[in-house]
Amino acid sequence: MATPTKTAITVTVNGRPRHLELEARTTLAEVLRDGLGLTGTKIACDRGACAACTVWLNGRPVCSCMMLAIDADGQAVTTIEGLAQGEALHPVQEAFIEHDALQCGFCTPGMVMSSAALLERDPHPDAGAVRDALAGHYCRCGTYPHVVAAVLAAAERKS
Repeated sequence: MATPTKTAITVTVNGRPRHLELEARTTLAEVLRDGLGLTGTKIACDRGACAACTVWLNGRPVCSCMMLAIDADGQAVTTIEGLAQGEALHPVQEAFIEHDALQCGFCTPGMVMSSAALLERDPHPDAGAVRDALAGHYCRCGTYPHVVAAVLAAAERKS
């Protein structure tokens, strides 16, 4: 049996360049979790249907389970671990805690990443814009009203 060929890539993850050798079939989510130990990125459906694996690619939210890692070569990736500034949580992370916007927490990293990306492009969204930004995120616990309230509170805090 032939051994799969590995490809060398360089990707900047949370501000740090990473030089990796991986099989072409490896997803970005697998590299982040298994290769780099950044387990905040969750793999739930592994089909891009739930968005729990959302990370930023050059500042834009993407489902990392649907992206091959080799396609991130030369790109900047931000994970939930890279959103905080040292010990200081991002305003969205703080607001999620304050507004009880998580229960089991499995969907939380993806929702936080999409919500923070929304506030980067629209610092003053309304509830409809928040719901639009979270379209495709699946929360089995049903915390959506708390998530919307948290994002709106984070927007006020950032103002």
